[in-house]
Amino acid sequence: MYAGPISRLIAELSRLPGIGQRTAQRLAFHILRSPEDQAFALADAIREVKEKVGLCEVCSNLSEGPRCQICTDERRDRSSICVVEEPADVIPIERTGEYRGLYHVLGGALSPIDGIDPEDLKIAELIGRVDEGGIEEVVLATNPTTTGEATAQHIADRLAGKTKVTRLASGLPVGADLEHADEVTIGKALAGRRSLSGD
Repeated sequence: MYAGPISRLIAELSRLPGIGQRTAQRLAFHILRSPEDQAFALADAIREVKEKVGLCEVCSNLSEGPRCQICTDERRDRSSICVVEEPADVIPIERTGEYRGLYHVLGGALSPIDGIDPEDLKIAELIGRVDEGGIEEVVLATNPTTTGEATAQHIADRLAGKTKVTRLASGLPVGADLEHADEVTIGKALAGRRSLSGD
């Protein structure tokens, strides 16, 4: 239907997560209508990120050099490690301003059905970091999904007796109505309840 290069661009854009065929077509035609310098800037940015960005040798977060900005920041609390599934999970935690420790990116979650076993994730590297000493707390911030919970439990079991292991609280989001929450969410909120009276 379209010239070869346009069809190829649409096909490549439609491979992106959340981008269907129609959205890919709209994006392709937007790029065609864009000034040449803007289109080439996009292409250069994609090329640059693929050439220059890799994984931090310590925590497996995204990094432009051997170590990421968080691992090289001397102001960070080096006694705690927050464990997340993917590099993108670091961003919302950083935005809170509540956590000042280090991170460890697993590269996914355990999922035997999909063939993802402990050795496919950066779990051994995490254990190694804890075994080096100086880590007083490991915060498990995997997603509150079946695979995320299984991953958190596996790591907690592996770290038993080595350091304090905590899990992010889960339950009702601020502003939520009980009548719209499912039973699992309410159950998690009840299990993670805390005292307000100071007793």
